[in-house]
Amino acid sequence: MEHLGSTLTATYAHPKPTPTNFLPAVGTLASSYRDRFPHNNVTHPLSLPWRPSTYYKVASDSPTLGPYCTRSQKVCDNTMLPFVSNRTTLFTRYTPDDWYRSNLTNYLESDTSRHNSERLRVDTSRLIQDKYQHTRKTQADSTQNLGERVNDIGFWKSEITHELDAMIGETNALTDVKKKLERALMETEAPLQVARECLFHREKRMGIDLVHDDVETQLLTEVDIILCCEERMKLHLDKAIAQLAANRASQHELEKDLSDKQAAYRIDNKCHHLRNTSDGVSYFRGVERVDATVSVPESWAKFTDDNVLHSQSTRAASSKLRDDIHNLLVVTANEMWNQFNKVNLSFTSRIAETADAKNKIQIHLAKTLQEIFQTEMTIESIKKAIKDKSAFLKVAQTRLDERTRRPNIELCRDMAQLRLVNEVYEVDDTIQTLQQRLREAEDTLQSLVHSKATLGHDLAVKANSLYIDQEKCMSMRKTFPNTLRLAGFC
Repeated sequence: MEHLGSTLTATYAHPKPTPTNFLPAVGTLASSYRDRFPHNNVTHPLSLPWRPSTYYKVASDSPTLGPYCTRSQKVCDNTMLPFVSNRTTLFTRYTPDDWYRSNLTNYLESDTSRHNSERLRVDTSRLIQDKYQHTRKTQADSTQNLGERVNDIGFWKSEITHELDAMIGETNALTDVKKKLERALMETEAPLQVARECLFHREKRMGIDLVHDDVETQLLTEVDIILCCEERMKLHLDKAIAQLAANRASQHELEKDLSDKQAAYRIDNKCHHLRNTSDGVSYFRGVERVDATVSVPESWAKFTDDNVLHSQSTRAASSKLRDDIHNLLVVTANEMWNQFNKVNLSFTSRIAETADAKNKIQIHLAKTLQEIFQTEMTIESIKKAIKDKSAFLKVAQTRLDERTRRPNIELCRDMAQLRLVNEVYEVDDTIQTLQQRLREAEDTLQSLVHSKATLGHDLAVKANSLYIDQEKCMSMRKTFPNTLRLAGFC
């Protein structure tokens, strides 16, 4: 794929070749000196004779940084060449035009290099931005695909959950139906439901009233008797057993598929919410080359759809089988009726005990309220007494303060002074005693308020228990069927 801003074919990425005519030809050395350019020292020794080959050899060498005087000192006297004339020396130097053109060439090369570098930076910045946008778009597409996948899994998960709940309910219903006759089941379910609702309502009792009393014992016994009667309704059809096994097999397949869907949903949902700043992201080299998939979207959806359709067909067959069960066995009506009477007697006794306890609590609550009122009046009187004593203390302290301003020898510790001091101490002690009594009265009031709250709560508990036992439970138990209906005759 051709990348935007690629430097592989860009001409500015290659360095400009060094011009072959950087040094002028020999014939150009006769240029005029009329141009006013700065003079530049010659970089090769002046002792060399003027020869073209020597000139070009010196020009091709790298220039040295040492001054000319240092180099000339290294030449021995017996190896020094004869001194050449001034004319020859001038011919072996560069001209000002050469120096100027060399500077211009360096300037142009510098401008070209900077221009190429600038183009490279701009193109690189554009390339980085384009790749960043492309990468973000790719990641956004992947996130969108993951979101769609999560929605698909959620849809099928809800379908499986709905079907699984329906199958569990159908299996439980079939388990109950195969143990009962149709008419006996219809007649025994009502008493069983009433007993269970009574137990359920009595679980709503609060505090100390949530006791395992005789009523609860009799209700549990009633539930056990009804269930025992239902279990004695023997109806075990081979079709029912086979259908129950088929229901459980379908339920197992649905539960397995639901477990897989939940795991996949959790993984894909985690992947869908992963971001560049998320914790746990890391490199996994070569993971893109691993293909562990075993299905495609079409086969994946068909697998779950087949499970749901199979479960629906199994559930329909089970429902039809429940409707086909008609045989009834003998129902022990007397046991259920006798237990019903025992439960009613226990309810009546418990209601009377609760009502008596409620009346006693109301009496104690009224006495407590009266005592709270008296205690509050006592607290107010103590506060008033403390306030009255404050005036006496202020007067005594003011007198002592004024007597401190007596001049010189008049500052006498007389009987008035002593009595004032004693008065301050006595009044302060009185106030402290009253404040201590005030705290005790307030503590007593708090205790009374706590007793009031406890009694009020206990009264509410008793009222709630009476409402449950008398209004809810006893009203439901009025609909208990008679012995003929329990026997399945009508």
